[in-house]
Amino acid sequence: MGRTAALLGLCVGLGAYYVWSDSLPDLSSWGDVVFLGLLVIPAVFALVYLALPIRRARHLLLWGAGIALLAAALEILDFDVLANFAKLAAVTLLAFWFLSFFETAAWVTVVALIIPWVDAISVWRGPTKHIVTKQPELFTTFSFAFPVPGEENTAQLGLPDLMFFALFLGACDRWSLRTKLTWATMALSFGATLALTVAYDIGGLPALPLLALGFLMPNADILWRRLRAENAWGSIRSERSDAAGP
Repeated sequence: MGRTAALLGLCVGLGAYYVWSDSLPDLSSWGDVVFLGLLVIPAVFALVYLALPIRRARHLLLWGAGIALLAAALEILDFDVLANFAKLAAVTLLAFWFLSFFETAAWVTVVALIIPWVDAISVWRGPTKHIVTKQPELFTTFSFAFPVPGEENTAQLGLPDLMFFALFLGACDRWSLRTKLTWATMALSFGATLALTVAYDIGGLPALPLLALGFLMPNADILWRRLRAENAWGSIRSERSDAAGP
């Protein structure tokens, strides 16, 4: 009950900010970074943390696909704020559904080690760079917006960034990792990426490298023990299988 109340209260507060953000005082560039990185972005991803019990629900694929269609309809009808949060809900549900196919924590660890390199290549030389520079309206459609206070501008994260946030956080919940700490480090990683874009005056940086670090660093010791235990168990099963052979 308390979790539901917190989720509803946070939705109301974020909705109010999104509607009236342009009426707030206009801050400096670094003031915007601090405000978004320490307040708005963590508040948005607190929704994912509060929604973790949904990970165990049935028919997540159907719900995720349905809300994705709703987000597309809201986007067409120019209900931008509702569409924005429908995107977050859709990719979160789809990430939780996708997580159900992971058999061990080792699988998620491998993903966290590989995906930052794929993201970096895509942003610097691949399809993401092409979309951002040549088709910015398409990137806007497939991204989540964080309004800058006192302005009509927004900071944006691609939907894959949101999906991997939910995937890694769901993995923490599933395999009893440090869920709260990981939520904090991953949420702050997005603010850190934003700060680097401002510091180096870059149009955009890949968010997944720091996000993956935000998942791996707080859980490195637990993941290492799990990996060793899983490898040991795999060896035992292999030996038993060989012993039972002809």
